[in-house]
Amino acid sequence: MFHNVQAVLFDLDGTLIDSAPDLGAAADKMRTDRGMSSLPLDVYRPMAGAGARGMLAKAFAMTPEHPDFPAMREEFFVNYERRMTQLTSIFEEIEPMLLALQRAHLTWGIVTNKSKRFTEPLVSSMVPLSTAAVVISGDTTPFSKPHPEPLLEAARRLNVEPRYCVYVGDDERDIIAGLAAGMTTVAASYGYLGAKADTQAWGAHASINSPSELLQWIGLA
Repeated sequence: MFHNVQAVLFDLDGTLIDSAPDLGAAADKMRTDRGMSSLPLDVYRPMAGAGARGMLAKAFAMTPEHPDFPAMREEFFVNYERRMTQLTSIFEEIEPMLLALQRAHLTWGIVTNKSKRFTEPLVSSMVPLSTAAVVISGDTTPFSKPHPEPLLEAARRLNVEPRYCVYVGDDERDIIAGLAAGMTTVAASYGYLGAKADTQAWGAHASINSPSELLQWIGLA
């Protein structure tokens, strides 16, 4: 499955960047603004990949079905937008891994469910990510993962057939989307779900414990 790879696509949060500190802080501010106690980052981190849905679930035990969810989500978005680059960082080993892809003349890009409102400022603020050949946000197409369309759109923009693409993500929906798109899939177990998730059950073609392991799978290490 890793033969003739022409492009490597990545999820963003939990795969390329550790945005949990800023996501958690944005949700925690909502608690403290209401006179509630602050929660430690460890509470928020496992659900950071789920964005507002995950953060509101941890901060207020609120589900999307709650009538106040839309208003609370927008409040969270505003908080996050104001601070989203303060504590967010690129995972260790990501930069040298991306450089290795570039040296091998492999195109790489980003496919995330994060809205363009947040994706573009984040990517442009981090030099290693600004070299992405394509960036597909959650609202670039009418669909978001686990639907395969965002991945298929990335392949179209790169002019690469999906079967020659590898998609790397730290959430089961990433693998579902990648498989549905006909891509080779890699589960990033170093992401937010980590050891608590049975990444083997997702059906990915491979699982990696660190970004550098990806290079082994595609024959660059």
